[in-house]
Amino acid sequence: MKKVVAELTGWISTFVDLLKVLVTLGVVVGILFDDYFGVIGNIGEIMTKLGQEGLAGLVALVLIVSWYKTVK
Repeated sequence: MKKVVAELTGWISTFVDLLKVLVTLGVVVGILFDDYFGVIGNIGEIMTKLGQEGLAGLVALVLIVSWYKTVK
């Protein structure tokens, strides 16, 4: 069972790393070519929603950051 969990964790970690690279690439392409895919706009929209939610948005952001730090 531990082997299965370790294998699944490895796959998820690889997938998350791939998503990080794709988001970074999307931001760079958005800066260079006028945000063709809308990545920068979507990130801005997410930040706006977090800001409008006040304390709930702040708590969600802290949870995401703490989760990210524990994964590393």
